[in-house]
Amino acid sequence: MQGYLLSPVEFVLTTVFQLYIMLVMVRFLLQWLKADFYNPISQFVVKVTNPPLLPLRRIIPGWGGIDVAAIVLMVLLQLLSLFLVLWLRDKGLALETLLLWSLAELIGLGINVFLFAIIIQVIISWVNPGQYNPVTAILASLTEPLLRPARRLLPPISGIDLSPLLALLALQVLKMLIVPPLMHLALAG
Repeated sequence: MQGYLLSPVEFVLTTVFQLYIMLVMVRFLLQWLKADFYNPISQFVVKVTNPPLLPLRRIIPGWGGIDVAAIVLMVLLQLLSLFLVLWLRDKGLALETLLLWSLAELIGLGINVFLFAIIIQVIISWVNPGQYNPVTAILASLTEPLLRPARRLLPPISGIDLSPLLALLALQVLKMLIVPPLMHLALAG
C-alpha cells in the first residue's frame, strides 16, 4: 500500500498493537512483582488480556514463576505488528531480523512502562498526596522495586524525594544503551 492512506493506517495499526502489547506487558510485570490482583486496574488488565493468554497457557506453561505464555504473546504480537507494517510498505525482512527488531521494541516498551509509571506516580503525589486509589496502588507496585534502590543511593533531602529523578535517569540511560545496539544489529542483517 502506498500513498495517502499509508501513514494513517500504519499509525492506527501500530498504536492498537502497542497498546495491547503494553497491557500484556503490564499484566506480566504485575504478576512478576506480585501486585494485588484484586485491584480494579489489575482486574481490567486481566480481563482484557485473558482471551489470547488463557489458550496460550495451555500450550506454554510458566517456568520458575515467570509467565512464559505472556512473553511469547508479546513477541508474537510485536512480530505481527512489524510484519503488517512492512507488508503495507511492500517490504520484507528475514525472520531473524524481525525477531531482533521485536526484541528491541519490547525492551523499549518495557522501559517506557516504568518511565511513565514513575512520572504518573510523581504527578499524582504532587496533585493528591497521601490519598489512596487503585491507580496509586498499582503504580507503587510497579515502581517500588526501582525506587527503593534509588532511595538508598539518594535519600530524601529536606523532605524532598529525588529518587524518582535518579530512577528516570537510570532507565533512560539503560534504554539508550540497550535498544539502539539491538536495532542496529537487527537492521544490519
